[in-house]
Amino acid sequence: MTHPASPDDPRPGTPPPGCPAHSPASATPLYGPEFAADPGAVYARLRAYGPAAPVRLAPDVDAMLVTSYAAALQVLRGTETFGKDARRWRALAEGTVAPDNPVVPMMAYRPNALFSEGDAHRRLRGAIDDCLRAVDPDALRGYVEHSADALIDAFGPVGEADLLDDYAKHLPLRVLGQMFGCPADLGDRLYTGMRGIFDGVDAEKCDALITEALSELIALKRRRPGGDMVSRLLAHEARLTDEEMIHQLVVLMGASTEPQQNLIANGLRLLLSDGRFAGDLGVGSLPVEDALDEVLWTDPPMANYGVHYAFHDVELDGVPLREGVPVVVSFAAATTDPALATDRRSGNRAHLAWSAGPHGCPAQREARIIASVALERLLDRLPDLELAVPADELTWRPGPFHRALAALPVRFPPVTGLRVPLPAEVPVPEAAPRTTTPRTALPKEPPTASPASPETPGDVPWTSSQARPSSPLTSSTPQAPTSPARPGGSPGAGRRRGWNFLARWWRGR
Repeated sequence: MTHPASPDDPRPGTPPPGCPAHSPASATPLYGPEFAADPGAVYARLRAYGPAAPVRLAPDVDAMLVTSYAAALQVLRGTETFGKDARRWRALAEGTVAPDNPVVPMMAYRPNALFSEGDAHRRLRGAIDDCLRAVDPDALRGYVEHSADALIDAFGPVGEADLLDDYAKHLPLRVLGQMFGCPADLGDRLYTGMRGIFDGVDAEKCDALITEALSELIALKRRRPGGDMVSRLLAHEARLTDEEMIHQLVVLMGASTEPQQNLIANGLRLLLSDGRFAGDLGVGSLPVEDALDEVLWTDPPMANYGVHYAFHDVELDGVPLREGVPVVVSFAAATTDPALATDRRSGNRAHLAWSAGPHGCPAQREARIIASVALERLLDRLPDLELAVPADELTWRPGPFHRALAALPVRFPPVTGLRVPLPAEVPVPEAAPRTTTPRTALPKEPPTASPASPETPGDVPWTSSQARPSSPLTSSTPQAPTSPARPGGSPGAGRRRGWNFLARWWRGR
C-alpha cells in the first residue's frame, strides 16, 4: 500500500506511525509457491514501505527485508552499526522461534567466517582466502569442460534431458568432489542435506546429515591429506578446530552446491528463452558472459540472504530497525531497484549477487568460471538445444532465500559423444600442502563407478599444462542489436541457432 506524506512521517509512500503496515501481522511471507512464482511483484509492493519492509521468512520468523540498493550497501558495509553474529537473534534466543523452524539452519550462529566479526572473522576468512588462492583457474576450466563433456555424453544420445537434474546439479558436485577431495557417496549426502536446508524441509534432519558427512570427510583428510581444500584448511596456520572445520565447510560447500546449481540453471533458462541471447549471431546474440551478468543482476541464485543484526535500535533511511531482529538483504530486489541510475548490465559487475563488504563471497572467481564454462560447453556441444515447454510454464522451488528452478526440460537432436580425452595425470606425493606453497592446480576427476576404489578425490592434482587449453572467457564483446524474445518451448524447431559458430568466433577460431 502507498501513503501520502504526513507531519510525523514526511516521506511519501511510507506507512505513517500507527499504520497496520508496521505490525508483525502485516509482514509479507517470502515462502510458498506464490512468492516463488513472482518474487518481483512482491519486491515492488514492499518498496512502498521504504528501503526496508517487514517480511516473514517462515512461520513465526519475522525479519526486515532491505530492498534498496543504496540501503543494502549501508547494511553490508556498515560494520560499526550492523553485525553478522546470529547469537543476537532475540526471537531464537528467547524461544519465540523454535530450534526446528525450517529457516534456523540457514540463519543460526555457526563458528565460521559467515557468522563471525572482527578478529574472529579475519582469522576464519583469511584461511578460506589463502586456500582458494591455491586453485589454478586454468586447471579449473579444463576440469569443468571435462566434467561437462562426461555429463553431456550420458544424455546427449537421448535427445532430451532435465538440465537441472542431469547437468546443473551434477556438474558442481563433480567439481566439489575434486576441490574438496570429497568421495562421491559423501558428496551425495552433502547435496541432499544442503538442498533440504535451502528448501526448509526436515531442517534438523538435514543439518545432522551434513554434520555427519563432514565429520567423516575431515577424519578422512586427517588420515590421508592431499592437495584439496579440506587438507589445506586443516594444515593452515589458523589452526582450525574440528568444530570450526565443520562449520567452515558448511558455508563453503553450501555455496558450491545449491547457489552454483541455480546460477547454471538460471543462466541456461535465460539463454534458451530470451531473444537477446538465443538468436542467431547474424541477428545479434550476446555471449554467455553477458547472460551471466544479466542473471546476477535480475535472478541471482541467492535472492535474499546477507542476514545482519543492528547493534542497537537504528533507522535505515528513516525506517526503524530494532536490535535483535534479523535484517535480511534482498540481493534480487536491491539490484532491480528502480532508483538505480542505469540498467546497463553487460560487463557491469556492480550487482550484489556476491554480497559486498567484508562478507562478500570469497569464491566469486571460481563460481563464475564454473558457470560460464558449463553454459558455453553445453551450447557448443548441443547447438540446437531448446526448451521443451514454454518458459513461463517453468516452475520455481519455494523458499525465502534462493531463486531455484524445479526443473529445466529441454530437447535437441540426439548426439553421440565426441569429447577429447584429457592427457594422463601425473601422480604427486600425498603430503599435506603448506600454506606458503605456490598456486596448486585442481586435482583429477574421481572414479564414479567404483566406490571401492582406493583413490581419494583431491590426491592427484593437475598442473596447468595438463588441463585442456581453454581461452579465458571475456565480457568485453560489445552488445549487438537485440532481437525480439522468442516464445518458450520449441515453435522454432529446426532453426539452428549457431551456438557452435558463436563459440568459435568468440574464441578467435
